[in-house]
This record gives sequence, C-alpha cells and structure tokens, in this order.
Amino acid sequence: MKSAVETLNPTRVRLTVEVPFEELKDSLDAAYKKINQQVTVKGFRKGKIPARVIDQRFGRGAVLEEAVNDALPKFYTEAVNTAEIDVLGQPEVDITELKDGETLNFTAEVDVRPALELPEDFSSIEVEVDAVEVTEEDIEKSVEQLRERFASTSPVERAAEDGDVVTVDLEAKVDGEVLEDGVASGVSYTIGSGELLEGIDDAVKGLEAGAEATFTSELKGGTGAGKEAEVTVKVTQVAARELPELDDEFAQLASEFDTLEELRADSRKRLENMKQYDQATQAQERVLEKLLELVEVPVPEKLLEDEINTRKHNLEHHQLGQMGLDLAKYLEIQGKTEEEFETETREAAVKGIKTQFVLDELVKREKLNVNQEELTEHLMRRAASSGMSPDQFAQAVVEGGQVPLLVGEVARGKALATVVESATVKDTNGEVIDLDDEEEETTEAADAAEAADAAEDTEPAAEAGTEGDEKADA
Repeated sequence: MKSAVETLNPTRVRLTVEVPFEELKDSLDAAYKKINQQVTVKGFRKGKIPARVIDQRFGRGAVLEEAVNDALPKFYTEAVNTAEIDVLGQPEVDITELKDGETLNFTAEVDVRPALELPEDFSSIEVEVDAVEVTEEDIEKSVEQLRERFASTSPVERAAEDGDVVTVDLEAKVDGEVLEDGVASGVSYTIGSGELLEGIDDAVKGLEAGAEATFTSELKGGTGAGKEAEVTVKVTQVAARELPELDDEFAQLASEFDTLEELRADSRKRLENMKQYDQATQAQERVLEKLLELVEVPVPEKLLEDEINTRKHNLEHHQLGQMGLDLAKYLEIQGKTEEEFETETREAAVKGIKTQFVLDELVKREKLNVNQEELTEHLMRRAASSGMSPDQFAQAVVEGGQVPLLVGEVARGKALATVVESATVKDTNGEVIDLDDEEEETTEAADAAEAADAAEDTEPAAEAGTEGDEKADA
C-alpha cells in the first residue's frame, strides 16, 4: 500500500491511498464467507457455495463492495499511522478507482489537530487578581447565616409578616381549569425567601390562619410551565421565626467551639480559605486567557459546529429540561436575543476547543503524565460535583468509556499549572501572589465549593478549561 498526504488547510488534510489488489485477499475471503452464510443456492449446503457460483448468481460487484467496505477502515488507519497525523472526527472517503484484480485507490479528507507554536517560556505573562480581604462585615454575615440555620419557629395568632413561616394550600388554574398538578397542601414557605411563585409574598402578608387570597403568577414548572395562572393561596398556619442569641451557648450549639470568639475566628479562617480558592481559580482563568492570546490556534469548522450543537443539546435537553424551561423562555429570563445566544455559544465553543488544543500540546511538549493518585483525587472531586458517590461516579465513568477523558482533564490541569507557576500573579494591592503557598490551605475550601456546586445542580467548574473534550478527542 502507498499513501500520500496533502495539506488542504491548517486543520484539514487529504490522504491519497493506493492498495494493490492482492492486499484485498483477506477481505475478499471474508466477503465470500459472509455471503455464504446469508444466501441459499440449490444443490449446495449452506456455507459451502463456491466463490464462482456466488459471482455468477449474485455478481462479482456485490462481493467487491463487501470486501472494500471491510478493508477501507484498516487501510485508512494504516495511512493515518504512516503519515503520523492526529485526526479529529470521521473522514470523508471517496473511492477514486477500483479495478478487479488490479488496484483499489481512494482518498480520505479528515480534520486534524493543527500544529501549534507555543512560547518557550511563559514568564512574560502577568495577571491581576482580587486581593484576599476578609472584613468584619463578611464575618458577621457568615455568623448570621449560621444563626439562621438554627432558627426555631412557633405558631402565632396574628397576621403574617415578612420573615414568618407560613403553611399554605395552593390551587392553580389556567383558563379557569385547575391543573392536574396544580394543587398542593401543607406547603411551608418563608415570606420573602422568593422560593415559590412570584406574587405570593404580597398575597400572604397580612393574612391570618384560615384566610385566603388570589393572585396571578407565571408558572415555572409542571404542565403549565410558562403560562399565566390564577393561584389561590390559603394560609393554614402562621409561625414566627426566632433566632438564637449570639453568645457562647450558641457557639457550642452550632459548632465544635466553646466560645463565640472562637467561632468568629474559625469563620474568618474559612472565609480566607474560600477567597484564596477563588483567587487561585481567578488566576488560572486569567492566565489561560493570556496564554490563548499568545498562540495562534486554527479551529476546524466541522469540529466547531459539532461542539456548538453539543452545547445547545445539553442546555436544552438536560439543564433546561430539569428546570421545566424551553430555550425561548430561558432567553427571555436571561434578557438575551437568539442572536446573542448564538454568538455567546460559538465564542464559548471556540475558546473551549482552543484551550484543549493548546494545553494538550503543552502536555505533549512537557511530557506530563497522570498517576493513579492524581486520577483518583480528580475522580473524587468530580463525583462530589456531580452529587454522586465516588463508587457510583467511577462505575459510570468506566461503563461509559470516559476514563481517557478524565485522564486528559487531569493532564491539562497540570499543563495549565505549569504556566501559572511561570507567570507573575499580583493582587489588586500590587502584592505578588505565590499560589503554591496557598494550595494546601485551599483544599478544604475547594471541597466546600464543589459540594455547593452539587447542591445547586450546577455544572462543575471546568478544570483547566476542558470544554469540548469529547469532540476534540473524537
């Protein structure tokens, strides 16, 4: 077999392959065997029909077609390996010549990873990040949030006010008809929390137990999602929230500390850790942006379109579907036009693909490897972000054949870390930040942040900008 490569553009090549006919022998034998198992000819046992009889009865062309279809992937792969090109996606194959007993010639056009020129070092990169500053106001807010968690409620015989917890029965009608899923009883709601329907706060404030009111609101989920509904709300109980006193007794109730001062000191430390984690994340993001500005990265158009379609599909059929929204309603809530959405999606897809190309090239240049400990740690973090147990997440990864993708994520994270180490990172006070000194201190904060992501059902933060992984690894 002979093959040649023609570069069509920085991200696409054409392979021209010539295959001597004798190299088709194994595929021809396999084709005759397959046809033998599929057809019946009188006078011959199944599977024992001679090749000449198959040619006469069903045509040599059918055999050649079957043989070529069997052989093409093998010859294409051999040509790719010989040319040492890194292909992306499936090729467009065109058989240019097929002469029985003589030759098989074909071409294959396919996208390839572009050749990139990375800087020799990254010391010229300089970024600014937010300074780590914890104010007394931050500490008070943190302690107050903890206090809110330990609030108690007690029924009161008065009209409902802001901050009260009311128990209500709800009935929603659309066009005068009660919805199948439009009735709920015994719903607990804190006035002012914004956790239920828009308009419910004004409706229930001023009502005592046993009173009811009607208001209109746009339904956010269920069978009437997106429709204006007439909602009747009946208050069955009003309860006042009582916050515990801020004293040492509260500290002992809400934490492992004996005094309120120890609790405040711990809050300060936790807030510092969280801000350091945010600072490190900010540094990575801004260093990455600078890195992408330094490297010219052509993006294969087909790969880009696939990535855009994947992002749209995931948004519409997974994220929005879980919230009971369609794309039109989502754009209305976001205050975006369809054109703005298309532009933002394309820009994000381009950035994701460029990021992966650049970091993968850096992984190769620096010969970065991923050990089992690093992979396990990354798996644990991803599991926490997904809301799954590590065992469940690991099983899903293995069954889905996603282990190489996780390895790629870790390797790209290490690649970006090498760039961050070489870059100069300063905070808004002009102080140079040594992120290595903060790494150990921010581990606990990172775990807390990922747990919060899982609780809010948000997508986990991309580690080292790995958007578009599946497509770029095709």
